[in-house]
Amino acid sequence: MSAAKGGKTAATPSLEAVRERIDAIDAELLRLLDERAELAHAVAAAKAAAGDVGRFGLRPGRETQVMRRLLAAPRKAATPGLVVRVWRELMAESLRLQGPFHLAVWGGKDPGRTAELARLRFGAAPTMRQVAKPEEALAEARTLGGVAVLSLARDSAWWGRLLAEPKLKVFSTLPCLAAWGPMAALAVAEVEVEPTGDDVTFWVTDAPGSAAAVEDALSRDGVAASLLVESGGLKLFSLAGYYMADDARLARAPGRLSGVIGAAPGPLDV
Repeated sequence: MSAAKGGKTAATPSLEAVRERIDAIDAELLRLLDERAELAHAVAAAKAAAGDVGRFGLRPGRETQVMRRLLAAPRKAATPGLVVRVWRELMAESLRLQGPFHLAVWGGKDPGRTAELARLRFGAAPTMRQVAKPEEALAEARTLGGVAVLSLARDSAWWGRLLAEPKLKVFSTLPCLAAWGPMAALAVAEVEVEPTGDDVTFWVTDAPGSAAAVEDALSRDGVAASLLVESGGLKLFSLAGYYMADDARLARAPGRLSGVIGAAPGPLDV
């Protein structure tokens, strides 16, 4: 028995009653899942009727807005991890129903971890293949519905290739929750990257000298930068905030070959 207001007590529900309530909720969840899947088909039909076909339907900015709204809603017991996993699966299934959706994962020296992060971010709906070279993953990102997930390994400057391919953009960090560990991989696709209000921008430079010197120069111009990885004479920095490719502050930054290669929302649980 548990105490209630006014000295009264309320009986603890029996295990049978709790299980009956869980069964009822499961039935309602299944009904809503089925309805949501039907709506995904309706979205695909509406796009076809409007002539909006032959384009990848992934909208990272829209997904982020939905996730942040859900995580900001009052909850009693559902953890951020549970909410993110469930809705990532729902979003991925809807995207799959609207057209091609497939992943290519290059995991560097830890392919298992990178594949795990890819599934946490994109769910089980898209097909996924692990590739031996980052070039293979980027090739997949050039195809309709393709997403490349690539490790931030120190032995590859694959991200430098994006300077010459403006259609390919970094749009997500993996994992997307700080509770799941530090940034370990990036997702790349031919998608539109929009500011979400809490973002990091990815910027590459061939500036010689130390990363600290580059960070110092950017800081004097009001840009907060942190080195992510350095390889092959190139440095990849994360910049706090959303920066356009033609931002004057970045044009003044050190390096002859440099540029923005994308942006991603910050961790959803921070």
